[in-house]
Amino acid sequence: MTDIPNVTLANGIEMPALGLGMSPMGDGEAEAIVAAALQAGYRLIDTAENYRNEAGVGRGIRASGVDRDEMFVTTKFNERWHGEAEAQQAFANSAERLGLDRIDLLLIHWPNPRKDRYVEAWRGLLRLLEEGKVRAIGVSNFKPAHLDRLLGETGVAPHVNQIELDPTHSRPEERAYHAAHGIVTESWSPIGAGGDLLANRTIVDLAGRRSKTPAQIVLRWHVQLGLVPIPKTSKPERLAENKDVFDFELDQGEMDELASIDGGDVGVTDADRFGH
Repeated sequence: MTDIPNVTLANGIEMPALGLGMSPMGDGEAEAIVAAALQAGYRLIDTAENYRNEAGVGRGIRASGVDRDEMFVTTKFNERWHGEAEAQQAFANSAERLGLDRIDLLLIHWPNPRKDRYVEAWRGLLRLLEEGKVRAIGVSNFKPAHLDRLLGETGVAPHVNQIELDPTHSRPEERAYHAAHGIVTESWSPIGAGGDLLANRTIVDLAGRRSKTPAQIVLRWHVQLGLVPIPKTSKPERLAENKDVFDFELDQGEMDELASIDGGDVGVTDADRFGH
């Protein structure tokens, strides 16, 4: 089984090209799957204040026996902490719950434009980065218009934008914007939710021809597009399957087949209307 390679963020930090998402999961379940994932070769773990499992993630990290310096731990904070000083407190809260003195990647979870404080929150992240408390900073669910404001008012682009993305919602506008500004696109819900995507006939047929699982086909699609998928699983037997996508390549015809199932942004959560 091939190891997970890294991608390089704009500040030179190396981030694994595939990770484990932690939503939704309680502390006990999180502790067990994080320990199992790290022992299975995962190094990127993605949690959030809103998932309410940072303490369990921290316990799983310590139980794994893996050196902390080998890991890339991501978390995200809610709108309550949108402000420069508030973002400092959000970091302190998450670091305490995780039991870590450093967070590798800290994200603003949603822009919450009606609150209109995400630029101030971004300034807080810039301070944390300057102080060395975090290795990289970014956002989640930000649209190009939100990113334009960050760039216009601070001159600094996020290292990462984590957005809802899968072959039926391939988000070409957002991906093009990210590429133009040196932002790594991280895909949440990369294999869909509820199993509908993995039952798609195009994906199932392609998986059969390739002797792969539907999830492996979809995750390989993300990787080939330069995206960083963070599939969630609470099942240890799925960890190896989801990770084992770096020893084959989809050809252009197969990528075109997957492009044909893109339904646009219908069903994508609207970050101008939803947030926490």
